[in-house]
Amino acid sequence: MGEVIKAIIGKLYVVGTPIGNLGDLSRRAEETLICVDFIAAEDSRVTRKLLNFLNIRKAIISYHEHNKEERSKIISEKILNGESCALVSDAGMPCISDPGEYLVQFCYDLEIPTVVIPGPCAISSALSLAGTFGGKFSFYGFLSINKKIRNKTLAEIKSDPKTIVLYEAPHKLYRTLCDLYEHLENRKIVLVKELTKMHESADHTTLSKAVIDYKDLSIKGEYVIIIKPTENNRSENAVNMEQGICVYKNHIEAGKSKTEAIKLASKETGIKKNALYKEIFCNKLNTSNVVQCDK
Repeated sequence: MGEVIKAIIGKLYVVGTPIGNLGDLSRRAEETLICVDFIAAEDSRVTRKLLNFLNIRKAIISYHEHNKEERSKIISEKILNGESCALVSDAGMPCISDPGEYLVQFCYDLEIPTVVIPGPCAISSALSLAGTFGGKFSFYGFLSINKKIRNKTLAEIKSDPKTIVLYEAPHKLYRTLCDLYEHLENRKIVLVKELTKMHESADHTTLSKAVIDYKDLSIKGEYVIIIKPTENNRSENAVNMEQGICVYKNHIEAGKSKTEAIKLASKETGIKKNALYKEIFCNKLNTSNVVQCDK
């Protein structure tokens, strides 16, 4: 019986759509939209415009943040009955600051086959347009409007040594710039807007200048905010990480297991366990070459 059920299961296709210029839609994405039985769209009106441009007639199910739990059940049931679905967001790749991740996880739990159809993404496009960013970045999406959560995130951003990437809506941009300036002081930033559109631009500026220049502007279009790390952040982080690695090595030499040594080093230095783990193992660090620390 199980084999019969699996044989009729459809698929969920996670489809990247243009972030501005409709010409950026891939041929594979277009073929997928043509072939699936129905489309799950964040905003059916936006998706309908894309389908009209492509001359595609297809059933659309509205799927967004406020109905994702209910609609995930409906969508998954249709897929389990043999239909195929294309999941799309308003623009770019689904699941990136987007409710689509809930549906993907929901389908994964039901062992529904999921296929990605890559497409445009504002994060990578903005970083490419802005130029060098040091190779490492942290993506925080949209800042919460909840004051407590927002301040907690801003504190995390302040201590993060990597390039920071944020999304922001035009009507919230000035407030966000002010909050960033208050917490981060005068960092270098790049404000990227209208990606792939006629008025695409990347404004290389500073937070102090931005809170002046953008105060009274009539702003349109979604923004990607890229915040460059300070040299102080980089050096302080390097010193802290070196200390953490030394503490780890001392615990290893004392006979502790790798897992226990990571845990103890994290507790004693305040460095997150995941960060230590990545530095020691993912970066293929040879701990035998680490400078000796006081025992």
